Order: sequence, then C-alpha cells, then structure tokens
Amino acid sequence: MTPEAKPYWDGLRDGKLMLPKCGDCGSAFFYPRIACPHCHSRNVGWIQASGKGTLYSFQIAYRALNPAFKVELPYILAMIQLEEGPRILSNLINIEPDPAIVKCDMPVEVVFEKQTDEVTIPLFQPAG
Repeated sequence: MTPEAKPYWDGLRDGKLMLPKCGDCGSAFFYPRIACPHCHSRNVGWIQASGKGTLYSFQIAYRALNPAFKVELPYILAMIQLEEGPRILSNLINIEPDPAIVKCDMPVEVVFEKQTDEVTIPLFQPAG
C-alpha cells in the first residue's frame, strides 16, 4: 500500500469506493497517484464513487495464472467503466461465466469482499 493509495484502501475497508479526482481539470481517475494523468496537476483530492458502471470488456479464465491466486475456476476478469469516468480492473461475480450471458455494456455495481482485517477488495456484479 502506497501513501497515494491509502484513501482508496481505507475507503474499501469502510464499504466505499473512493477515487482520486483532479482539483484543476475535474477528472476522476484510477489508479491512485500523486499527479493527474490528464493535466499533470498535483492538486488531487478524493470523491466517493457511486459504485455503478458498465462492463467494458471481459475474459473468462479457465485456469489461474499463478498457483498462489486462490479463486474458483472459471472466473470472469472484467474491465469496468465507472459512471465517474475511469476504468477499473476487477472480477465479475454472481453471474454464470458464459459468453452467451455476460455482455459488454451490461450495468454492474460494486460488491465489497473483505480479505483480511486490513484488506477489502472491490468486485462487481450485474446491477439489479
């Protein structure tokens, strides 16, 4: 965990999806960093995201790339287009991993999964 990402991880632990937002150009972005990737300003603050978005892209994985990665197979690796603008890479859950069912542009919403007392991760599921 870097100092730049602390508000992100603290927010997840509290059940909030926090995003960095530039105070100069107004762009929200992801991943957390010290400067805005759009205008390079260091005037970066934080907003609470709605947790809503659409499925931008996905891949169904039938084997883990790393044996240490403990997840039930197959799983859906998903690029989510958040309502606030940035994209975030996550997993899509609570849906059959079938390309006939999973569709790009489908509405999704965040679900928080506690991994440890210190680490909570954002996953996404079909909105509804």
